Amino acid sequence: MDSKKEAGNGSVNYSGQTPPPEPGSGGHQPIGSDHHHSRYFFNRLLKVVLLFTMITLAYLVVFQTPASPFQFFSSFSTPANEKEVGLGQVLERAAMADKTVIITTLNEAWIEPGSIFDLFLESFRIGNHTLWLLKHLVVVALDHKAFHHCLRTQNDLHCYFLTTKGVNFSNEAHFMTPDYLKMMWRRIDFLTTVLQMGYNFVFTDADIMWLRNPFPHFYTDTNFQISCDSFGGKSTDLQNAPNGGFNYVKSGIQTIKFYEFWYESRKKHPGKHDQDVLNEIKFDPYVKAIGLQIKFLDTVYFGGFCQPSKDLNLVCTMHANCCAGLDNKIHDLRILLDDWKKYTSLQEDVRKGKSPSWSVPQSCGPRSFHHHNPRKRNGNRRK
Repeated sequence: MDSKKEAGNGSVNYSGQTPPPEPGSGGHQPIGSDHHHSRYFFNRLLKVVLLFTMITLAYLVVFQTPASPFQFFSSFSTPANEKEVGLGQVLERAAMADKTVIITTLNEAWIEPGSIFDLFLESFRIGNHTLWLLKHLVVVALDHKAFHHCLRTQNDLHCYFLTTKGVNFSNEAHFMTPDYLKMMWRRIDFLTTVLQMGYNFVFTDADIMWLRNPFPHFYTDTNFQISCDSFGGKSTDLQNAPNGGFNYVKSGIQTIKFYEFWYESRKKHPGKHDQDVLNEIKFDPYVKAIGLQIKFLDTVYFGGFCQPSKDLNLVCTMHANCCAGLDNKIHDLRILLDDWKKYTSLQEDVRKGKSPSWSVPQSCGPRSFHHHNPRKRNGNRRK
């Protein structure tokens, strides 16, 4: 973000010179003294004017030239670590050795203390061998407040500000509202770009708790795998209900073409979000023609409130799906993390023998879509 340097107002103080006696001071002045001092001060003034002119010209040439390498160093410019860094640079810094990154999106509605994003980061910290994954996490901020919040976190996250002209993504986007649909499709468009740049990704909603490293449980024979609201038992069964909140995608011609097709298909299915459109196009002959096989992740390992993973000895991630309203999500996710902490505090033999399960969902579930009040603004706060 270019910024022009402001010229400061400086003053020059020449000390050490003996001033002439003030008129009427009684001091003795030699003949021609007035002429001598007038000429002396004229010469000094001329030097000051010339010096000031040279400094001004130097400033105009150096700092106002568009290609000047110094134009970013303004005292009024944004600090270097808060500038919008190019996507390629962010991905390169975050990538694993095989060019895989973990991506989530964030807006202002999810950054309040104790809210969704805090719980999301906490899950990595208390999960089983998940803390190291944070260094590969790219947080895609959808508004300025979310971007600066990301930069201020103590986890040294990789932050990227995704701009969308004419759209405000800072508020809570309620399910199936116009803003919600725009946000979902902007996400698909962005992920297409990531694939085109040659990066693999695990996309995760921020309301998914990471409790174990999921990579050992991904399929190795497909480039596109996605979580489910409900899993029927067979990974290739297209009747499984996909959930776009969590997927692992490897970059390649197949997946790039698929994501481009997915994004363009929104025009044929107006008023539907990405997940509903995926349910339509997964049967399309084009998917088979490009050689892409869709695989669905087992809810035993990748569960959610729609179909909870019943065995805490196996679960990798838990998603606050089938849940409407931030307050409901936060309530149940806190309970979920408490359940996990209690589980990890048990002795290993007790954990394996007991096969403990969850005490959620409570506030979430189908009824949450009928019994939740959207948060309202009160100044800069939400109730």
